[in-house]
Amino acid sequence: MSNTSTTRYDVAEHLRTQEEMAAYLEACLEEADGDAAFIAKALGDIARAKGMSQVARDAGLSRESLYKALSGERSPGFDTILKVIGALGLKLHAEASQSAQQAA
Repeated sequence: MSNTSTTRYDVAEHLRTQEEMAAYLEACLEEADGDAAFIAKALGDIARAKGMSQVARDAGLSRESLYKALSGERSPGFDTILKVIGALGLKLHAEASQSAQQAA
């Protein structure tokens, strides 16, 4: 039998364009089910794809604090999330959920 070697999958290696990054964040927002740390981790993946040092500079944060905030081990403040999203060149938008539309 031959040995099969595997490598660890890193989504940051596959996020090349703004459109891919936005689609990834959108998918994570849908899957998060209210888990802010999950969203922070997704933003960390995108930040690594863009270059953590540059994102930290653009967000006005230190590189170390950005790594901590986006590690997925805790939920960063909403102000940090907004700074990071802006530094990534992304925008948040809102729409009515299906349950809200049905209740109306």
